[in-house]
Amino acid sequence: MIAVSPQVLDADSRIRFRCHKGISCFNACCEQADVTLAPYDVIRLKRRLGMTSTDFLAKYTVPFQMDMDGTPGIKLRTDDSGTCLQLNGDAGCGVYEDRPTVCRYYPLGLLSLREKGSPEATEQFSLVKEEHCRGHLEDRTLAIGEYRGEQEIAGYDAMNRDWYRLILKKKSAGPTVGRPPEQSLQLFFMASYDLDRFRRFVLSESFKTTYPLGPDYVAALERSDEDLLLFAYRFLRQVLFGEHSIREAADAWEKRVAGRKAVWDARREIEIARRAAAEDEKYRDEPDPGDTPCRER
Repeated sequence: MIAVSPQVLDADSRIRFRCHKGISCFNACCEQADVTLAPYDVIRLKRRLGMTSTDFLAKYTVPFQMDMDGTPGIKLRTDDSGTCLQLNGDAGCGVYEDRPTVCRYYPLGLLSLREKGSPEATEQFSLVKEEHCRGHLEDRTLAIGEYRGEQEIAGYDAMNRDWYRLILKKKSAGPTVGRPPEQSLQLFFMASYDLDRFRRFVLSESFKTTYPLGPDYVAALERSDEDLLLFAYRFLRQVLFGEHSIREAADAWEKRVAGRKAVWDARREIEIARRAAAEDEKYRDEPDPGDTPCRER
């Protein structure tokens, strides 16, 4: 059973907790893993494992829906017993230096709360207590701010913060009328998690024609996962919420329409030719009435 403290804590709140290899419950949390990944987690883990984001997602994650609208999230994959695939036996986490945000925060939960009328969310915390965890019985207390420093969380929060704000803004907007278009959900998944595929999308000629970003900025997006992720957040805000922070070419819409019309016209011509060829083939296989032998009387 998991007990979550109803008290909302801040960085100065003090907690009693310590986890170490000598503790009796060492690895127990990894053997009951339910780890939701944020975008920067994917960057760190795919680098650590020497994989593309696409391959990492396929091998080490499972998808789930974060809300009733079908907004896609991902969790770390486990084996059939619920053990994290990154657990390296008694040695503990096999990717410890690059472990996900949720693992770094444990036993804390991060709360992004926005008061009514406020444009900014505040980061506060809750305390999670699980029956198997003996870390709460250790003789050590420290401030949450100190604990976050120990776990080197600040860099993760800095890279994930705008994504959390996206999720919070979507929740604040309330449920949509009907399910969002599948294309929007796929775009959200790609820009949030599958950065290597998103990079190919951004570097495509059609994208660069629509969004003239400038050669230096495009070069930064090509070489830096971090720069690309921050751009992905801007792109999602523009696409999902109409926040125009990325300049579009003046005639981008007209060019897209013209390009699509050319494709549609070509497809229509191909389909007409295909149907004509099928008709010709059908009549070619039928016997010519003049070739039918007469029946002798």
